[in-house]
Amino acid sequence: MTGHPTKTVVISGGTDGMGRATALARLARGDRVTVIGSSESKGRALLDRAGNPRLRFVRADLSSMAEVERVAAVVAEQYDALDALALFANRVSPKRQETPDGLEFTFALYYLSRYLLGRRLRPLLDAAPDPLIVNVAGVGATAGRILWDDPQLTRRYGQVRAQLQAGRANDLLGVAFANQAEGKARYVLYHPGFTRSGADGHSNPLVRGTIKLLGAFFARPVADAVRPVVEWIDRPPSEPLTAIDRGKPVPKTLKTLDPGDAVRLATYTESLLRGR
Repeated sequence: MTGHPTKTVVISGGTDGMGRATALARLARGDRVTVIGSSESKGRALLDRAGNPRLRFVRADLSSMAEVERVAAVVAEQYDALDALALFANRVSPKRQETPDGLEFTFALYYLSRYLLGRRLRPLLDAAPDPLIVNVAGVGATAGRILWDDPQLTRRYGQVRAQLQAGRANDLLGVAFANQAEGKARYVLYHPGFTRSGADGHSNPLVRGTIKLLGAFFARPVADAVRPVVEWIDRPPSEPLTAIDRGKPVPKTLKTLDPGDAVRLATYTESLLRGR
């Protein structure tokens, strides 16, 4: 416990890596924290590790739109206001998978869950004095694009292509959210770079081992990578949208932050939601 004001924080993808480290750091500052994750065992392990009644765990498969809606309802039952929403949930899928909603898995988990959580929890964020959303993805990178003719990757699936497309979608999500003047929350797009985080979750043991080996030599420690996130929750930036790539501001003129593309993606996303 420190002299920081108590905050209420929700973290998606909070049982591993950077999400877990952020949860523990905010608990140490006296916050109320709800962590969302797909693994019951990892959630229980985090609860045991923290030993803190201010930590709550919600098990959910965030690739399912119904599950995201359920999580938002659970959070609304827990809290009257939300100071920060930190979005980390992501998982690599070597082969194309479809969710129960008929959507490509990476698109649904890495992008759509973040879109939905931000919108469904917006009333709680607006009820807080200084609310913040932090979207941890790959802002600043220009590789990859939205495949407008096949965003569900039915014809050209590859795990790298899927990850890059969803990363670019998250860039545009931040732009669209910040350009909607009716909400109070500031939006931060954050690319931490290569961190020692999440290797255990990869399905391929060879890839898992390679990531761990590279991480031992080249990756940033998780504690370093999450430090800006932890600090932003106490002191949100003043701008509606802030984009940071490995400690450096990203110019809003970057082609991957195009407002027209942000509107186009939002329109496509809303059409998916209406078509459920």
